[in-house]
Amino acid sequence: MKIKKRHVVLAAMILALGAAVYLNWQYADAGSLIAPTAKELGEVTYVNAEAEATSDEAEAVSKEQSDSASYFAQAKIERQQSQDNAVDLAKEVLTLSDSSDDAKSEAAEQLGDLEERFLAQSNIEGVLKAKGFSECLCFISDDGCSVAVKASELKDNSPLIIKDAVLSQYEMDFNDITIVEV
Repeated sequence: MKIKKRHVVLAAMILALGAAVYLNWQYADAGSLIAPTAKELGEVTYVNAEAEATSDEAEAVSKEQSDSASYFAQAKIERQQSQDNAVDLAKEVLTLSDSSDDAKSEAAEQLGDLEERFLAQSNIEGVLKAKGFSECLCFISDDGCSVAVKASELKDNSPLIIKDAVLSQYEMDFNDITIVEV
């Protein structure tokens, strides 16, 4: 008989505990278990974000944007010219009849390497534009890779995004990638 009384008392306590948990959950609003204002790691909160810019500040921002846009346009033209010159030089060595076979094979190898770098630069720029950077330039050399982006578009996680884009398109060491703010 004692064993049955213990089971009844234990069942009543479990039932009372379950009812207490249920009532606590109902009155405490179970949806608040996940805080709606939880911050994401690295999230930025701007203070006084509604403040309007003065005309001087607006002019400075527009001048900065036009300067960076002209930088990207000029740098793309200069890069294209230097790439064309390098390709022309390699092709000239290939077409010269008095060049040795070793020089021709080396020129062909360099031409293939240049084309691979040019394609990787273009792919990296395309990936970065797809990831939200409006203007970017990529320069790959023997020493590493430099990526120029607008300073106004850089966020806390931007270096990782940029380096990931470079490493996905061209094989190199993580530390050989340099990010330049324009």
